[in-house]
Amino acid sequence: MRRILVTGAAGFVGRHVRDSLKSRFPAAAITDAAFDMRDPAAIRLAVQTDPPDACVHLAAVSAIQAARADPDEAWQVNLHGTLGLARALLETAPRCVLVYASTADAYGASFRGGVPVTEATVLAPMNTYAATKAAADLALGAMAAEGLRVIRVRPFNHTGPGQSDAFVVASFARQVARIEADLQPPVLRVGALDALRDFLDVRDVARAYAQCVAQADSLPPGAIINLASGTSRRIGDVLNQLLALAGITASIEVEATRLRPADIPLAAGDATLARTILGWQPAINWPQTLADTLADWRVRVRAE
Repeated sequence: MRRILVTGAAGFVGRHVRDSLKSRFPAAAITDAAFDMRDPAAIRLAVQTDPPDACVHLAAVSAIQAARADPDEAWQVNLHGTLGLARALLETAPRCVLVYASTADAYGASFRGGVPVTEATVLAPMNTYAATKAAADLALGAMAAEGLRVIRVRPFNHTGPGQSDAFVVASFARQVARIEADLQPPVLRVGALDALRDFLDVRDVARAYAQCVAQADSLPPGAIINLASGTSRRIGDVLNQLLALAGITASIEVEATRLRPADIPLAAGDATLARTILGWQPAINWPQTLADTLADWRVRVRAE
């Protein structure tokens, strides 16, 4: 690998992906995308000027609430931006492998079957974010038949140091850190607590993306790979674990704005394929993920 392009490199996942790529490919130039995902001409010019050998595509409107608030923006970035990037690569850098960060949220209503989903499970998105990502995922699969070298990775919920509090674990960690620092009363504002979710550490997800780049030649174009821990955790239990880590108690208030209009009680994933073809499985244990996330928010809260 001479040059690896990372879109969304400055974001939460992007920072960890850069670290994983630098570790896996020390001689490669890891470059950020300097273009606007809404500008296909700028994307094409950038790719054509300095064609990458691999591209990890992370840039997206990734928060469900943000996509719901501005669906036009979500469709423009998540679908049309992705297609603009894919076309530019196919036409001007056809040997480039595109690792697309899809999402397990695209399985949506299929989770209601109550069993861990596999890569063959039907996509049935239940919110705007998931719909935009599912549409891009399917479109890229079709482009693989036209010659695009693409690997579609569908990770389950991932968290860790650096995540925005628009996401549930980071939201809990920030509030706990603020209570510790006497910056807010001992009251935690939450959404649904009884849902069960399969959580991953962002650093394990980043390692999987780097592994996809490394093994691109052995993976079929259009390959789909789930990333999951295989363990579903009750969100309320995650909150209690963070409170226990901090050694504090707090009252709980459910806020309507934090509840999703459509939700599912259980999301569970089967990552057998990732273990089989990538040799990947989570390496960071859940208590460590929570401890690192809380430690990160303690530092950030002090700087607020």
